[in-house]
Amino acid sequence: MTLDLTPKPGAAPWPSRLWAHVRMELRLLSRQGEQLLLTIVIPLMVLILGSKADSLLKTDAPLDVVLPGVLALALVSMSFTSLAIGTGFERRYGVLKHLGATPLSPQGLLWGKALAIALAQGVQGLLLFGVALVLGWRPQADTSWISFGALVVLGSLAFAGLALLLAGSFRAEITLALANLLFILASAFGGVVVSVDRLPAPLAPLVAYSPTGALGEGMRAVFAGDPAGMHLVVLTVWANVAGAACMKWFKWE
Repeated sequence: MTLDLTPKPGAAPWPSRLWAHVRMELRLLSRQGEQLLLTIVIPLMVLILGSKADSLLKTDAPLDVVLPGVLALALVSMSFTSLAIGTGFERRYGVLKHLGATPLSPQGLLWGKALAIALAQGVQGLLLFGVALVLGWRPQADTSWISFGALVVLGSLAFAGLALLLAGSFRAEITLALANLLFILASAFGGVVVSVDRLPAPLAPLVAYSPTGALGEGMRAVFAGDPAGMHLVVLTVWANVAGAACMKWFKWE
């Protein structure tokens, strides 16, 4: 009996190629200490410190005030800042160009990044909810988890589109600086951690219709048992605008 050693060239099935890329993206993310600091350590620090700020926040339940903002901050750090910086340097070193020319395809590359971010956000969210429960937080009975899920999905799409637009338009060093600067500004004045009604009067109306303001206010509304309809509409508009702009102006090299 002879073995058939005839070469059979061809790509692996598309799901296998996609899952291999998702695993690679997750490994790269787990090995980057600065990204873990940005996406895990900083939100955890804000959550833990905020849980002790009852006198500053003038409430007996500081976690009810802090947790929604921390969840929004974590989503921005993962879907925008981390994705923009990582993609910017991949573009600089030609990684995107080479991966786009493989059987993975450009569409597979984008889907792989999206799924990796979604899985990382799931771990991020479970960790934050777990720590909040340990610190004494309890969800309200009228919390709309469907609205919460919609905010996460639409927010992720909007910020991922903005991240790819930024990474695909500027050099990696400029992307790094802008992504970090915008993250700091969003944290301080973007309605993420601090509610819009506590911002200066000229700034509040603009922030309310920004993606960060809509996400932060939407999270606070959902956990307070209020509808987040208008915030979902704003995020839907931003997700479509950012996605269209990314498709039009993103440069692979």
